[in-house]
Amino acid sequence: MKARLLCLSMVVGLALPVAAQAQMLAPGLWELTTSNMKVDNQDLPDLSLILGQLKQQMTPEQRAMLEKQGITMAGKGVQVCLTPAQVATDSILLTDPQSGCKQQITEKTGNQWKFRFSCPKAQGTGVATFQSQKAFTTTVNGTFNATGIQQKGSLDSHAQWLGNDCGTVKPRA
Repeated sequence: MKARLLCLSMVVGLALPVAAQAQMLAPGLWELTTSNMKVDNQDLPDLSLILGQLKQQMTPEQRAMLEKQGITMAGKGVQVCLTPAQVATDSILLTDPQSGCKQQITEKTGNQWKFRFSCPKAQGTGVATFQSQKAFTTTVNGTFNATGIQQKGSLDSHAQWLGNDCGTVKPRA
């Protein structure tokens, strides 16, 4: 269970901050799927499998807490709603504002942005590649200490715009 929560934390905390800097993104409902997740060079199960198991094990209160943070586990990944005001700025709050995470774009070359991040229990680097206003991928490598032991982790993610209407997914405040 700790590994599954760690995976969800990595997805939400490490991959999504890149979208926060991408002014060129379309507003609306986005779905983030993750693949090639590894911890200390050990492959982790596919995110959709982990999310399916987490959904079954989460209490209604835990699910409500995630939804309050603007995160919905649906489809094949994590869904997030971006408002027009959010995509017009450089500071879209896709991660929990209380998380203490900071991110810095270190290089912009064409459609690729390199970045580094630091959180209270994680730090690392990544590359975001923007295919269009409606799709981007990220590759993230870092170290984290979620269980009291320093570990290395990596993941690839794909973000896909699903449409203008966010439905029941609430935007971040």
